[in-house]
This record gives sequence, structure tokens and C-alpha cells, in this order.
Amino acid sequence: MDEQDSAGRLAAIRDRIGRAAKLAGREAAAVTLVAVSKTQEAEAIEPLLAAGQRVFGENRVQEAEAKWPALRARYPDVVLHLVGQLQSNKAGDAVALFDAIHSVDRPSLVTALAAAMAKGGRRPECFVQVNIGDEAQKGGCAVADLPALLAQAREAGLPVVGLMAVPPAEVEPAPYFALLAKLARDHGLTRLSMGMSGDMDTAVTLGATEVRVGTALFGARA
Repeated sequence: MDEQDSAGRLAAIRDRIGRAAKLAGREAAAVTLVAVSKTQEAEAIEPLLAAGQRVFGENRVQEAEAKWPALRARYPDVVLHLVGQLQSNKAGDAVALFDAIHSVDRPSLVTALAAAMAKGGRRPECFVQVNIGDEAQKGGCAVADLPALLAQAREAGLPVVGLMAVPPAEVEPAPYFALLAKLARDHGLTRLSMGMSGDMDTAVTLGATEVRVGTALFGARA
């Protein structure tokens, strides 16, 4: 994908965010576009960087470690978000590399992240992931377990800023986004990581502050 193509896709996504925000009476600037670059090589990411995109999301710590240090040397203002599941034994690596972690979803991970932050001196922003559709195959804490997990995370000193969720596929996402927004309000949290290439417009109208977009920026993954 060349630079012109990347710039065009990026402009189209930003336009979608702007229109959805306007519909909801929100500022487009209140929504951060997280370009999900998982499985993409550095050559595919470079054109988006050249077009001005600076916030990127990765699914795996090891994959991010392999490609981002070199890219960051050229673009030091890049902000990296971990949007995939995180194993507790990778907490230290994640804290060292990422600026935000979207998948805090269980007590053992809270403990591991708190220890890694205390040891490493870095404090990435944390989103607690909620299994909003109660799906067995997905990560995230159960809605019923959210109050206890949030209390533990706050007690441990994690910088919890918001909630994250992936609604069930093939169904209308709006009720799930609305539920996540209500849960965030109930717990005094202002940020919502929700919405992807197919449903980001709905997510933005319902309060998303971070949308995670991969396919619409990079094309379908091989």
C-alpha cells in the first residue's frame, strides 16, 4: 500500500469519525483513532506514519517488540496500545513497551501489572476489558465481576482510565456499546475503547473515546 493510498484511507476513517461525532453532538477530537497494525509488516505501517497517524494498536507483545523499536527510532512520538489478550508472564514486557493496555481482565493480571509498574517505573494507562456479550471464547471479565476487579485494580494503584469491549459478531452492536458506556459512568470512568472497522460509527455516537481500526486502514488480513 503506497503513501497516497494510506493517506486516503486514513482521511476516510477520520471523516467517518467526524460525521459520527457530529451526529452525537461530540467533538471529533474527543475520539482517538487506534490504527491496529497487528500482523502488518513495518513496510505497511510506514505509509500511515508518513500520513500523520501516530497511535497504533498491537495484539501481541512479541510481535510489537520485533517491529516497533526501529519504527519508534524514526517516529519517537508514536503511542502504542496493546489491544490483545495479555499473559501475566508478559506483563513486564508490556509495561516496558506500551503506553496503554486495553485488556486488563482478571485478578492475576492486575497483580502482575502492578508489580511490573512498580519495578519498571512506567505506568501505561489501563482499560478493564469486559466480556460484554458473555461469550465463552472471548477475553474480558464478566459484567458481574467488574466492580470487584475495578476495586482491586485501583487498590493496586493501576492507572485505570476506562473500559474496553468487543460486542458479539453478527448482531446489532448498539445495545452492547450502550451497556459499556453505562458501566463506565456507574464506575466513574470517562474513556471507552469500543468500535472497530465495521461498527465504529455506532460506537462513536454512543461515546467511544478510542476506536480500534485495522481492516479499513490496512485492507483484509491475509
